[in-house]
Formats: sequence, structure tokens, C-alpha cells
Amino acid sequence: MPQNEADIALIGLAVMGQNLILNMNDKGYVVCAFNRTVSKVEEFLKNEAKGTKVIGATSLDDMVSKLKRPRKIVLLVKAGFAVDEFVKKLIPLLSKGDIIIDGGNSQYLDTQKWCKELSGTGILYVGMGVSGGEDGARYGPSLMPGGHPAAWPHIKEIFQAICAKANDEPCCDWVGEDGAGHFVKMVHNGIEYGDMQLICEAYHLMKDVIGIEQDEMAKVFDEWNKGELDSFLIEITRDILKYKDSDGKYLLPKIRDTAGQKGTGKWTGISALEYGVPVTLIGEAVFSRCLSALKDERLEASKVLPGSGHKFTGDKVAFLEDLRRALYASKLISYAQGFMLLREAAKVNKWNLNYGSIALMWRGGCIIRSAFLGNIKDAFTKNPQLTNLLLDPFFSERISSAQSSLRTVVAQAALVGVPAPALSAALAFYDGYRSGVLPANLLQAQRDYFGAHTYELLHNPGQFIHTNWTGHGGKISASTYNN
Repeated sequence: MPQNEADIALIGLAVMGQNLILNMNDKGYVVCAFNRTVSKVEEFLKNEAKGTKVIGATSLDDMVSKLKRPRKIVLLVKAGFAVDEFVKKLIPLLSKGDIIIDGGNSQYLDTQKWCKELSGTGILYVGMGVSGGEDGARYGPSLMPGGHPAAWPHIKEIFQAICAKANDEPCCDWVGEDGAGHFVKMVHNGIEYGDMQLICEAYHLMKDVIGIEQDEMAKVFDEWNKGELDSFLIEITRDILKYKDSDGKYLLPKIRDTAGQKGTGKWTGISALEYGVPVTLIGEAVFSRCLSALKDERLEASKVLPGSGHKFTGDKVAFLEDLRRALYASKLISYAQGFMLLREAAKVNKWNLNYGSIALMWRGGCIIRSAFLGNIKDAFTKNPQLTNLLLDPFFSERISSAQSSLRTVVAQAALVGVPAPALSAALAFYDGYRSGVLPANLLQAQRDYFGAHTYELLHNPGQFIHTNWTGHGGKISASTYNN
């Protein structure tokens, strides 16, 4: 292979990196592979990449010398320190117009940092969310690039060629400047946390409220996957429920009930707090994983703390239909909250986000892919200024008809004593969002009473006043109303 002949380079030969390289190779691109442990490059070329046009590099200098200009380099390494170290080493090897693409799960703030630091060098930086797991990377992931806009014309062809397609449309488009791509990926992962928790609660209610067997549960999820709940996560839940171990018994009951997390769901919750957006369902999904980790404490508490003595006596078939509708309603609320967070972050960071395009990017290839996202795309296409998905006529009609089922399921879970934090959070948000009056008047009065934080009157919004509630508190108010 002569010098300057590779179309793109990729650093990081874990399974995701290898599969993305093979995907690009299949689409006709020459890829140069590099890994910090150089022996992995040789192993990859001799095994998985054998017979392909993939080439290897023995050093960063060697890799850069094999690239066509502008040189395009994808990083698929651990977020944080590893990304920073590679970027620092690449900077002196690159020239104006060359492009670094961070395809890992980096925090959007890190991407913003590198976009700012590299702006004076002429090197273009892109933070790109990649979703779909190992299989998606190999055959078509969802890709969410953002950063320096000048990079997009040079990477668009490659990434739109390798990404998933939904109705022949590429699940990859330019998201926005600096950290927009990684922020959209972070919210995607947060919604993924919510979807998974909701499905787990449905499974828990089937098992411990109406007491159906696992084979019957698999049939229920299979039926659900044929309707409006059609999605990758419902599909794999069905398959997990059907899977039997080598001893002929179901594997799922043998798995320890402690869930791990890599941090992107937590980042979504932290961002929601920072931007002041009530992303309550995703927050509960994260905390549910935290609670699951307290296995030993939970076992001890189960011997001490009493539960409910109530038993379900209703119609199981009717309850399953309520559960299906409750799951749909809760999923809609979770997505509505996620898009609320995207809209607020876009306003603060001056990102020109296309929410219909984001829904399309999530429609195929990624973990949360579902037919449901096609409806979301349609909603934002019809009304790009839509403030909340719940106010779209299509979704408003559906949540209105499903909310009674959500109430039934949450009430039954509480009566029987089965935790349903995400379903409960969905209902609480729905009732809070539709309330013209909330008890925050009392809350603000309390704040003014003990901290002189002031309040507004209904007939005179915008003017903040303080009351001397005790007669000896004085007339001076605190300077910061919102703290």
C-alpha cells in the first residue's frame, strides 16, 4: 500500500472498533487500523481483517503518513484520559483541515473543551455518538456527529454509507456545533436506561402481581412486539425470557439481580439538574440501578421490613392490557422529557438542533430503535417548534386514552408492594405537567418565611416581594430568588 492511500484511520481495536473498520471496508473504504498495543494490529490483520483492504500502522506517525488529506482519524478508546492522551499526541502530527473524530462515550463537556482548544490550530474536532452495540457497528450503527461544522462535508459520505437506514434514509446527520453530538448520544443513553427500567418493571409486575410463568411472559412480549411497542428492547426481552441454560432450566432466574452502569444515564440526570429540566423517569431508572446494587442490604431488609398483604384478585388478561398501555404511556413520557432536555441544552449552548432528524438517527441501528421513533420524527417534522411531545395531537390522543391504564398499574403495584419507580415517575410527571396549579405557592412562601427568598403574586408576575411573616424578621429580602 503506497503512502497517503487510506481514506480514514481508526484507533482502538476492541470489538466495536474492529467491527466499525470491517463495516467501512465492506463499503469500499480503505481503513488504517492502529492500537496502543501494536501487537493487536497484527492479530486483527491476520484474523478478522484477513482478505480485506484494511491496512495497519505500527505508530501514530506511520498511521498519519498513510492517510489521504484531509486526514480523518476516528478514536474509539475509553472516554476521558485515554481520549485526551491520544488527541495530545495527534496534534503535532496533523495539519490545518485534518479531522479528529471521537466516537466513544465521552462527556459532551470534554468535546466542547477540545473544540475550543483546537479552534486556533485549524484541526477540526468532531464528537460523534455511536449506538447499536457490536452488531450495529458491524452492519449499521446510529451515528450522531457534532463539532466543527467544516468537518462534515469530508466525513458525511463515509458515515452515511456505513450507518443504519430507516426507510432508506441514513440514521446519521450533522447534529450541531461543539458537544452537540455527544450530548444527543448521552440523552439517547438516558432514554435507553428509562426504556430498560420500564420493561423490567413490567416483567416484575407480571411475575409478582399476577403470577404468570416465564414462558407465558415471553409470549406476551412477543405479542407486544407486533404492535405499537415494537422495538429492539422488547424483542430481546422476549428472547431472554425464552432462553434456557444447559440444564434445560430458564437462565434469567439464575442471574444476580444487581445492575451495572457505565455513567451515561447518570450524566443525563446531572445535566437535567444543571439545566433545570424535570427528567424524572430517567433519574428513577438510574437510582433503581443504584438500589439494585445494595443486594446484601436488601436481603437483610427483606427479613425485617414488612410488605403488603394485598393480593391481586382481578382479571389477568385485562391487567396485561393495562400494563401494555401503561408501558406505552410511560415510554412516551420518558421521550418527552428527553426532548425537553435537548431543547433546553440547545437554547443554552446555541445549538440549532433538528429534533426530527435526531428521531430519525435513533430510528435505526441504535439500542432504543423502534417504530415509535417514526411517530416522533413526524411530530417534529410537522411542528419543529413543538415544545413537548405530549402536546402533539397524535401523542396527546394516545396518552389521554392510556393514562387510566397507567393509573391502574401504578395503584396495583402500590397495593401489592411491588416497586415500580419509573412507571410511578411517569404518572407523577403527567399529572404535574397537566396541572394548571401546583402547591409551589406554599413552597415559595416557606422559602420566603425562612430565607427571605421573595415570591410573586398571581396578579402581578415579575415583581418579587417579601413578607415579614413573624413580625420580627425585617424587610430585607435575599438577593437571589431562584436559589
